[in-house]
Formats: sequence, structure tokens, C-alpha cells
Amino acid sequence: MASPVQLPSLSALRAFEAAAREGSFQGAALVLRLTPSAVSHQIRSLELDFGQPLFLRGHRRVELTE
Repeated sequence: MASPVQLPSLSALRAFEAAAREGSFQGAALVLRLTPSAVSHQIRSLELDFGQPLFLRGHRRVELTE
């Protein structure tokens, strides 16, 4: 019997979507009523799950990777 696939957390996916839409972790944090650090930690957990960076980080801005 195959083991079940581990899905990413819903809160991490929400953080990813908000950061992609807002173009910053700070903007995502405002929308989600979290701290920018909490958003960053959620994104980092997704990046570890997928084994690659999801954003190019700039000064106060983020951009999706391909």
C-alpha cells in the first residue's frame, strides 16, 4: 500500500498566494494579519517542501521564480 502524499499546510499556501499577489512579504502580512516574519517562515517551509526557492527576494519586494 502506498503511503499518503504529504500536502503543504493551508496557511503556507495562503502566505504564498498573498505574497505573490502583493509582491512583498510585508504586504502579505498586512492582508493576512500576520507579521512579515511569520509570512517569511511560511514561505521558507514551502521552499523546503518543494526543494527550491519560490521567490527572488529584493529590497522590500519579492518576485516569483519560474
